[in-house]
Amino acid sequence: MSRLVYINGEMVPSEQATVSVFDHGLLYGDGVFEGLRSYNGKVFRLEQHVRRLYESARAIRLAIPISTAEMCKATNHAVAANGIQDGYIRMIVTRGTGTLGLDPNRCSDPQVIIIADSIALYSEELYEKGLEIITTSVIRNHPAALSPRIKSLNYLNNILAKLEGLKAGCVEALMLNHKGEVAECTGDNIFLVRDGVLMTPPLDAGILGGITRDAVVELAETAGIEVLKVSLTKHDVYVADECFLTGTAAEVIPVVRVDDRDIGCGRPGPVTLNLKDQFHDLARS
Repeated sequence: MSRLVYINGEMVPSEQATVSVFDHGLLYGDGVFEGLRSYNGKVFRLEQHVRRLYESARAIRLAIPISTAEMCKATNHAVAANGIQDGYIRMIVTRGTGTLGLDPNRCSDPQVIIIADSIALYSEELYEKGLEIITTSVIRNHPAALSPRIKSLNYLNNILAKLEGLKAGCVEALMLNHKGEVAECTGDNIFLVRDGVLMTPPLDAGILGGITRDAVVELAETAGIEVLKVSLTKHDVYVADECFLTGTAAEVIPVVRVDDRDIGCGRPGPVTLNLKDQFHDLARS
């Protein structure tokens, strides 16, 4: 099914939506992106996603040629133009057309692209029974090399970890940081529950500050659940009472087995299920 794609102020059919082969987003992964969800035709936490997009761009010295207000307006326009109710939106900003050399100063015309489409979720069975994941040998980017908080177009780090997980028969995989601490999964943040306390790695563990992660923390605190953003190890994962992942596409999904070890009783726990239902209601309210 053909979709209309926003490119630099225009809506064009998806089959005509193109960028130059000399665009540094293609040649070097030089650009940034965001993934968003729409519910009932409205984009969930649009302003927060746009803010993170512009922060990523600023971190790599990429000047986005439209304002944050214009980006929000364009996103809503792309959703409406495609008749999307419950769907997925991808914002992309590339460095623009340049040369075969690395010099970003020789690039011009950054490309602003917004794609609104349907979304493939985890199966309903996985939400009911929970995921099994492994710990991958691929670590998160070292912060001294590339800040993990930059959502860049170069996602090879995550893709290699994803491939390792898929080879083991798992649709997600847990990534550690350079210190051997728990960071996040290939596309989702991770939470643990121990003795009724909710725990998740802090930003300096090498994670991306997830929008859904923040929403779940807010829901937990409102419900009177203590939330700790602390350094975690694989040991903490193995002895946790519950484990779940959060992400734009995943929302809140239980994890019941990690590295062939059952988490808690080996089925989704009460805190996880409660927060899953609360987030479902929040996103669709």
